[in-house]
Order: sequence, then C-alpha cells, then structure tokens
Amino acid sequence: MGEKSEQKRLYILEKAAGVFAAKGFRAVSMKDIVDACEISRGGLYLYYSGTEEIFRDVLKLRLEAEDEASVSGVGADTAMADLLLLFLKEQKKEILRKKNSLTVAAYEYYFAHPTGRGAGQREENMLKQQFDTALKVLRKILEEGVARGEFYCEDCRSTATSMMYALEGMKICARTFGLTEARLDKELLYLLEGIVLEDA
Repeated sequence: MGEKSEQKRLYILEKAAGVFAAKGFRAVSMKDIVDACEISRGGLYLYYSGTEEIFRDVLKLRLEAEDEASVSGVGADTAMADLLLLFLKEQKKEILRKKNSLTVAAYEYYFAHPTGRGAGQREENMLKQQFDTALKVLRKILEEGVARGEFYCEDCRSTATSMMYALEGMKICARTFGLTEARLDKELLYLLEGIVLEDA
C-alpha cells in the first residue's frame, strides 16, 4: 500500500472511531462511515469490505498507540508513585468518559465474537490484549517502585492483576448503572491501600 493509500486508510479509521464511539458497534453501518469520511461508498469499499473489518482495524490502531505510550513512560528520574498516579488518572478518565469512548462498542463486538474472531478471522481478542497491555504497564510500575524502594508490595503480579480486574469492573459499572466520580475516587484509594508507600 502506497503512502497516500495508507494516509487515506488511517483517515477512514480515525473518522470511523468517532462513529463507533458515538453509536456503539452494532448500530454502525457502512453508510454512517461513508458519511463521516465524506467519501463515496465505492471509495470506502476499496479499503474495507464491512464494518467488522473496519472496527477490528480501529481497535488494532488504538492498541498500537497504547503499546507505544506504555513503552515511553518510564525514565530513570521518574518517580514510580507519579507514574502510578498518572496510570490511575488515565484509567479514571476512561471509566468516567461518557462520549468518544470505544469501550461500549468494544464490549458489543466481543460479546458477539468472544474469541475475537469475526467474519472468519483468526485473531486474538483485542479487548484482552488491551487489558494485558495495561496489566503489563501496571506491573512494571509496581515492580520498579519496589526495586527503587518507593513501594512495598509482597506480590506485584497478583496486586497488578487484582487492580486491573477492579478497574475493568468499574468500567462496566460506569456504563451500566453509573458510577460517580466521588465513588470512583474512593475505590481508587482503596486499590492504593494494597501498595504501601515507603514514605508513609
């Protein structure tokens, strides 16, 4: 694929991400994406055969961006407590985000395709990959914090896993029956109690 074609494909994915975030996965049609991109139906079909294919690429692109962000965060002079708080702040934003979130669309897609396989595809569940990426980042923060003497944590792997399951549960709660910011803050503080800061 040439550079111009790749730019067009990325443009389609960017516009489609907004449509999926606004409408969910099931409600989006190819016409919705055509309208958002302001291209012809034939122009869209040059790149994609259906909404499932587009949505999988939207999720892949998001996952790649998160992977890049996770690699670039840790520097020798960065306090792990600051990184942990930044990590939780980003999770909090995603949990409380009412608009422009692909979370609901991703849940819809993976409830319909639990293994991540749609339209005959053989790929892993990208929602799980996103979870695993965040888990890897959180575990790295905890382990580095312990190594630097900033945290005390008996089992970083189990602590990170438990924290991620709690955060994922809060995402679902926020979208199904609501979760106030005050309640979320209490839950996040409770999660932090499992990590004893050495200065405290």
